[in-house]
Amino acid sequence: MGDLTRLSAAALAAALAAREVSAVEAVQAHLDRIAAVDGDVHAFLHVASDAALAAAAGIDAQRAGGEPLGPLAGVPIAIKDVLCTYDMPSTAGSRILEGWIPPYDATVVAKLRAAGLIPLGKTNMDEFAMGSSTEHSAYGPTHNPWDLARTPGGSGGGSAAALASFQAPLALGSDTGGSIRQPASVTGTVGVKPTYGAVSRYGAIALASSLDQVGPVTRTMLDAGLLHDVIGGHDPLDSTSLAESWPSMADAARRGAEGGILSGLKVGVVREIAGTGAGFQAGVRTLFEQSIGILAANGAEIIEVSAPSFEYAVAAYYLILPAEASSNLARMDSVRFGLRVQPSDGPMTVERAMSATRGAGFGAEVKRRIILGTYALSAGYYDAYYGSAQKVRTLIQRDFAAAFGVVDVLLSPSSPTTAFQLGSLVDDPLAMYLNDITTIPANLAGIPGASIPIGLAPEDGLPVGLQLLAPARADARLYEVGAAIETLLEDRWGGPLLAQAPALNTAKEA
Repeated sequence: MGDLTRLSAAALAAALAAREVSAVEAVQAHLDRIAAVDGDVHAFLHVASDAALAAAAGIDAQRAGGEPLGPLAGVPIAIKDVLCTYDMPSTAGSRILEGWIPPYDATVVAKLRAAGLIPLGKTNMDEFAMGSSTEHSAYGPTHNPWDLARTPGGSGGGSAAALASFQAPLALGSDTGGSIRQPASVTGTVGVKPTYGAVSRYGAIALASSLDQVGPVTRTMLDAGLLHDVIGGHDPLDSTSLAESWPSMADAARRGAEGGILSGLKVGVVREIAGTGAGFQAGVRTLFEQSIGILAANGAEIIEVSAPSFEYAVAAYYLILPAEASSNLARMDSVRFGLRVQPSDGPMTVERAMSATRGAGFGAEVKRRIILGTYALSAGYYDAYYGSAQKVRTLIQRDFAAAFGVVDVLLSPSSPTTAFQLGSLVDDPLAMYLNDITTIPANLAGIPGASIPIGLAPEDGLPVGLQLLAPARADARLYEVGAAIETLLEDRWGGPLLAQAPALNTAKEA
């Protein structure tokens, strides 16, 4: 079979089903890869070697016994450390939860296990998903496999880097303002944020409950669709879960890959996030414009649309998110679970223990956002800040509705730049926040979005991503069109971008 770590999840699943390879062999190959390169990449916070091999042996026994198995049974997967796992630490990248093992699985993790996927471990992330570079992890930064001196994006840089360095064929991430799509863009991988409510958030350690969404991190749109089919659907444990049936996203991706659907497709380019602003890298703009031209040459009708409220999206987001984070993180109180720090002087009271624990356990970025959110919710400022931000959110939703009244899908760059140098923005929060300028509007509106690699920027040879957006509940359209674009653009470089990258293996090979 050659190098099992280089197979797509779909190809590996087919080999497993045909008994050309065992689940134990597949898991061991990925564990060997982790041992070889993760010392350089630092994609994982915890590797569950023994449990993964034991689970793989169980799948092999079921398959040998003729038991019916899911289409991804035996395929390894990495899990962002924001998701609760009953048998592995779940830290959300924070010292305040160091070593904490939840008593239950997140719904999506339980679905993975039931479908026979094999968890390899937990991936690194910005603390409580607050960041765009994975530098705010309390356990050290993750490095981009394309260039170890650069960020893999954030907050889910660990999951994206694990995929880009072939340490896992699949991963789960969470996307609050771009934390799946932006890392996918800068690592040359695929990331999908489903419609809000399409995938359960139960057991996802909450950052901003009205924005958070769990989704697939993969190397192809078909792999993303296969994983989405496993984790999607209604969950009565999540009060925001949509109670409706969904078509197969994998089938939608297969239809798109067959071609022909771009002819007559109305593709909108949002003027406000089309890559023409001052903060957009020239190479990102060039590849985006070339991609639009290729779509037009293949029958798509390109229509420029305007969404004037997008100008205020970042400002609104950084009031709504901190306000919800301030509320959600109040549970980190030193009493119920996690870290407890003894006050340095004076009596031990709940208030003093809480103050000492939160002071020691939270990082600088988390503290910054809690303070901002608490202020935005305080008496006398609620209407001026949080209330006004929610009004902007409504305007953004209306702009999307107007746009989708004219076009079928929307396109923009996934990120304004390629991967930036580690340390270059960590002391400039505003510059860091602007990395999500193109992705934030989709979270505010609750619509699905995906990032698809479209090539390497000519000035630095690093990956660039194309963001595809579809109307709420039209996730199947996202996969269908996304797979069509992926297939079309892959012809430019003769196959998947990651397989062609000479700089990919700067991390030490096995």
